[in-house]
Amino acid sequence: MRPSFAFACLLFILTLFQLTAFSFSSVQAVLCHDDERLALMQFKESFVIDESASAASSYAYPKVDNWTFQGVDCCSWDGVECDQISGQVIGLDLSSSFLYGSINSSSSLFHLVHLQKLNLAHNDFNYSVIPSALGNLSMLTYLNLSNSVFSGQIPSEISKLVRLSSLDLSNNWDPSSFQRLLELKMPNLKSLVQNFTDLKHLHLSYVDVASPIPSVLANFSSLTSLHLGHCGLLGKFPLPIFHLPNLQTIWLVHNLGLTGYFPEFNFTSQLKVLALLNTSFSGELAASIGDLDSLEFLGIGLCNFTGLVPSTLGNLPNLHFLDLGRNFFRGLVPSTLGNLTKLYHMDLQNNSFTDELPDSIRNLISLEYLDISNCKFTGLVPAMLGNLTKLTVLDLGNNLFRGELLVLIGKSLFLSNY
Repeated sequence: MRPSFAFACLLFILTLFQLTAFSFSSVQAVLCHDDERLALMQFKESFVIDESASAASSYAYPKVDNWTFQGVDCCSWDGVECDQISGQVIGLDLSSSFLYGSINSSSSLFHLVHLQKLNLAHNDFNYSVIPSALGNLSMLTYLNLSNSVFSGQIPSEISKLVRLSSLDLSNNWDPSSFQRLLELKMPNLKSLVQNFTDLKHLHLSYVDVASPIPSVLANFSSLTSLHLGHCGLLGKFPLPIFHLPNLQTIWLVHNLGLTGYFPEFNFTSQLKVLALLNTSFSGELAASIGDLDSLEFLGIGLCNFTGLVPSTLGNLPNLHFLDLGRNFFRGLVPSTLGNLTKLYHMDLQNNSFTDELPDSIRNLISLEYLDISNCKFTGLVPAMLGNLTKLTVLDLGNNLFRGELLVLIGKSLFLSNY
């Protein structure tokens, strides 16, 4: 190799190294913007740090404690995320930060116009109304204001946040009475969400909705979790929502005005949690419910379901929680329930079952809670219950069992109503 060529190669490599090093150091040197640092400090100073404000959160700590005017780079502060190139604040996570005080549309928070993620959950905003200025944070994809003592009408301006993939306004209740504090009347639920076409998570439990679930949700193909418990929902549940391809959680508990029934589940489903406790769902359970092989939680107690319990329930290998209690089921309890070896909670109470509890229940080795009271079971007290070594709560009351509980003597067990 000629010396001149070797020298040229070496010079090229050194130049490339210098350019790379310069580029890297330039990225590293990007600091947060002065105006955004000031906005963050003003936001911090608008609150009192009070441990009781995040008392319900076991991982709470005062994230803003290390925010100081001497800390030049706010991108290094707890809870703050910046764009690595521009240095603009794009994320603010002050969840469980002991923040106590009020917030309104004049807050310096709304100077952070590049925010994509905002999490203020598990603080105490002292019955503040959710600020309408949130609608100006047009880059938001994630908004979590849950468990933070907000009150009043949810502002219509939130419907402008068309990039949202996750919206959580749940569990804003009065700390002393647990009464709902937020309401969704003007706009209603349909008006709020109809533009959120990329929505993955919609969590509005304990918001006073008092309207039907909008059928437009059935068009949200990205929807993963739907939490609308304790919302005062009315009308019929839109059946096509069950068919959403990515839906994993349907949580609709304690909505007595909500009616509906199960479809035939003849499709691939990702459902893991199906919770309808204390609603007015009715009809029979289709055998195809056994095709929901990802299901881990099935809570349909205190509804109006009728007919036989399908044997295909035993085809759900991942089921941990089963509540069929306080319905109008009849007939035999299928022996296939003995296949549910991961089950830790089973509630069959207050149905019209006949004959004996199937012996296959002995296989439920993970069971901790079993309520079979008021079910018209007959025969001897099931000896196989002695095999359930993890059982801590057992209710056999108001059946037609005979015999003694000798098999259970010595177990650390709460026996109710026998």
